[in-house]
Amino acid sequence: MATPETNPDPNAIAAGFPTGFGWGFAASAYQIEGAADEDGRGRSIWDTLCDVPGAIADGQSGRVACDHYHRYLGDLALMAGLGSRTYRFSVAWPRIQPDGSGPANELGLDFYDRLVDAVLATGIRPHLNLFHWDLPQGLQDRGGFANPEIVGRFGDYAALVASRLGDRVIDWMTFNEPAVFAYLGHADGIHAPGLRDWPTAIRVADNELRAHAAAGSVIRSHVPGARIGVAYDMNQVVPATDAERDRAAAAAWSAARDAWFLDPLFGRGYPAAGMAAHAAAGHLEGVELTDPPAGDLDYLGLNYYRRDPVRARSDEPFDFEMEGRAGTEQTEMGWEVAPEGLRDVLLQLHREYAPREIVITENGAAYPDRFAADGRVHDDDRISYLARHLGAAAEAIAAGVPLTGYHAWSFMDNFEWSLGYTKRFGMIHVDYATQARTPKDSAEWYRKVIAAAG
Repeated sequence: MATPETNPDPNAIAAGFPTGFGWGFAASAYQIEGAADEDGRGRSIWDTLCDVPGAIADGQSGRVACDHYHRYLGDLALMAGLGSRTYRFSVAWPRIQPDGSGPANELGLDFYDRLVDAVLATGIRPHLNLFHWDLPQGLQDRGGFANPEIVGRFGDYAALVASRLGDRVIDWMTFNEPAVFAYLGHADGIHAPGLRDWPTAIRVADNELRAHAAAGSVIRSHVPGARIGVAYDMNQVVPATDAERDRAAAAAWSAARDAWFLDPLFGRGYPAAGMAAHAAAGHLEGVELTDPPAGDLDYLGLNYYRRDPVRARSDEPFDFEMEGRAGTEQTEMGWEVAPEGLRDVLLQLHREYAPREIVITENGAAYPDRFAADGRVHDDDRISYLARHLGAAAEAIAAGVPLTGYHAWSFMDNFEWSLGYTKRFGMIHVDYATQARTPKDSAEWYRKVIAAAG
């Protein structure tokens, strides 16, 4: 087991990054905003899933979350005090179009108007993400992302947001983790909308890729000089053992998941190995696929957290599991800590796809944060995790990877999807009963890194 470094020197970490590097934080609407019934916001698929008994670990929801909708000015002041240069946030589609179609809800757009103005007023650069999984329930009632109609609907939504905010926002993301939304939400049923049907998940993935292309074109028509990206989550996939069965399972998973999205985004169409893996498992039954348009990406966002060891349970297609292995360092999520995996994934993306830029759009860890007797949260494990991953990112830059930014996940503790409020990823501790914010030791450490980076 690796021994975490304690008290890593912020100056030494910062030395590996170029001047002008985009240091910042990430968050998403449903996880922090709350105000679920205010100012005309419609119902999302996550509101619906949270009402299902047993769907969320602690039975909670994002109806209040961190109350960021009312407290955003204070939150941004905290963020600015930590030296953040960028802020990656998402727009809640149900605030803009309560049922997913039709004219804009002006009160919803007004909120993001105020938010963007406040972000800019603090000297922080906004990175706006259009979709972080909170699909309007009205659209899900018509088939959601499994219905090809969603491509046009997403383009219409993008037009409403871009026409209102595009005079101040240059950096855009269409989707956050499209593979998670498609697979966990429609094949595994863990996330909203809670479906368990692989052919549906494949249709969802296909329409996400087409909706990305449609939205990107719309944004460019409204925002001269817009930078378009996707936040894609790619962890380090490895066979759990040297057994041939595990090696084959790991290769099939990589092709059927990561290459399934990345190859089309970079104009290669669906990968043959991924097609074979999905077909062998019966995932393509009744599904007709043609290659979607290329992604036209100005940058690729990378969400990286862990190493995923793949262990085959049998020789049957897609019969495998991914769990942290005994004897490895793990976060509270049970995820294997693998900083070198971040370096290797960055190098792999650079080698295989040659994106113009890569931005780390999420990286962070959950630990059992508790207040000490001195009233502080001493999250040394998180500091060690961040320091080692930043070191790995610096190694990738030195090797030629065009990495231009890093967004820590997350700015503050929040609603962690199906796990509710049982896991804390934030650098700011949130007391959900009082909404009090308390910077953890990691926040001060990260502030020093950013300051040392100049």
